[in-house]
Amino acid sequence: MESLLTYRSVEICYQGRRAVQDISFALHPGEILGIVGESGSGKSSLLRAALGILGQGGLVTRGDIWFRGTNLPDATENELRAIRGRQIGMIFQDTKASLCPIRTIGDQIHESLAAHERLSRAESDRRARAMLEQLGFPDSGRILNSYPFELSGGMNQRVGIGLAMLSEPAVLLADEPTSALDVVHQRRIVAQLRTVRETCGTAILLVTHNIGAVSALADTVLVLHEGRTVEYGPAAQVLSHPRAAYTKTLLDAVPQLRAGKDRGTR
Repeated sequence: MESLLTYRSVEICYQGRRAVQDISFALHPGEILGIVGESGSGKSSLLRAALGILGQGGLVTRGDIWFRGTNLPDATENELRAIRGRQIGMIFQDTKASLCPIRTIGDQIHESLAAHERLSRAESDRRARAMLEQLGFPDSGRILNSYPFELSGGMNQRVGIGLAMLSEPAVLLADEPTSALDVVHQRRIVAQLRTVRETCGTAILLVTHNIGAVSALADTVLVLHEGRTVEYGPAAQVLSHPRAAYTKTLLDAVPQLRAGKDRGTR
């Protein structure tokens, strides 16, 4: 099967300091690839590099990131603007920081959708309410009329997840999507991500410390350490029979990982 998103020997530097080195992997249509590793191992940088949002001093200094015939590090800002959101969605670790504090949630959702398709505000609100209800908001109308500062961190996180899913992108980049949520809502988001993959065929690149989520969702796992690939392969193999010593250490550090051998939740 032809890959949808391909990283080839990618190197990322921040102000000349190398953070990621020689990373290669492929994400296929409908696949969920989990990226795990310690904080600072370069996981989030790999996601941000695809959309050209590495921030000040961040740069892909070597290698390619191919998406549907476009090498993303070489793409112009106009080309990236057409891809962001509509074709490649992003769930940020701290959604509240990525939302405008002085505009309502409904305004921001409508602006995001209207940037890529022609639709009325009524249609935008209808779609947004349906998505928010799937994410556990029984009062979706109130959420649309709220400002980010009026919502809890977990509520903002679920809003960001809904916003990323609304356009049904071909690829969803999920940067710690459950980190700000309690256990009940973590399970809801895991179930929602699985549904998005099954109903829309969306491929998901999942960065997380939640190995339970990786065990429940991922088809493939990439393990990073200090910006380098330690292990890359089928999730069942990596989680149950890791070959690299670092992967074994990582799994041993999290007690629930051993329970993750039974992946029957998928």
